[in-house]
Amino acid sequence: MAWSSTCVSSFQLDDPGRGFSFRFDGPLDMRMGKHGTSATDLVNTLPERALADVLFELGEERASCRIARAIITARQEAPIETTGRLATIIRSVMPRDPSGIDPATRSFQALRIKVNDELHQIEDALEQAAGLLAPGGKLVVVAFHSLEDRIVKRFMNEAAGRTGGPSRHDPGGLLGREAPRFRLLTSRALRPGRGETEINPRSRSARLRALERLMPPALQEHDRGQDQ
Repeated sequence: MAWSSTCVSSFQLDDPGRGFSFRFDGPLDMRMGKHGTSATDLVNTLPERALADVLFELGEERASCRIARAIITARQEAPIETTGRLATIIRSVMPRDPSGIDPATRSFQALRIKVNDELHQIEDALEQAAGLLAPGGKLVVVAFHSLEDRIVKRFMNEAAGRTGGPSRHDPGGLLGREAPRFRLLTSRALRPGRGETEINPRSRSARLRALERLMPPALQEHDRGQDQ
């Protein structure tokens, strides 16, 4: 069974040569590996509408159209090849955020997710990780982006049988529902406290969810029979 290839650490994010961060000037790359489409490719080749869609859908950037238009204008003068130049272009058309978050944050996040196909990687990784758990094993996931957290939430709710039943008009409802394979350990996402975010500011957007693999019903019955 193959694991997801999307693995990244703070050390990689802070490495200017990897091109993930707008805090350091470096080549605009953002690839977890060394193959495939880079962020430079995206910002210099995508049509304006497609680029705006990436920023809006994956970065939840409300000013996606304005930013995409600025990128298209800038790349007509010269290709955008560094994180510093891209960040400057974005900041030039965005007002300062009262919260102190850099205006380039959501756009850089969107490009990184697109370059590495991260959302599909998360779905694959969840399936694989859950499939490896033995009864009593626990799967704990920390997401740092709302889109990621929605995927984790949906997966865990479905695994624990926390989904709506079929319509009463659906004949499939007569077949009954399969017993859930997992039990939710977190009824809602756990978030860091103030003390943790002060020590580690990157934890401010973290959302933790967990579930536990249940023993198959047949084994539960067997164990109950032995206890009697």
